[in-house]
Amino acid sequence: MMRTEWAGGLVASTIANVNKDPKTPPFNPTDFTLHFNKVEAVEDPVTLENAMQSWA
Repeated sequence: MMRTEWAGGLVASTIANVNKDPKTPPFNPTDFTLHFNKVEAVEDPVTLENAMQSWA
């Protein structure tokens, strides 16, 4: 079900980007999906050692 939603969002964003004004920012597939949210980049990623310590 989720793959279908992602595929629909991808197709919709492609069509929207082809037909948008060049001055507007591009669309993302997450702009057209309900269950997927846009994820912001993390400034300081977690190291493997930190992750292993949090699991113990």
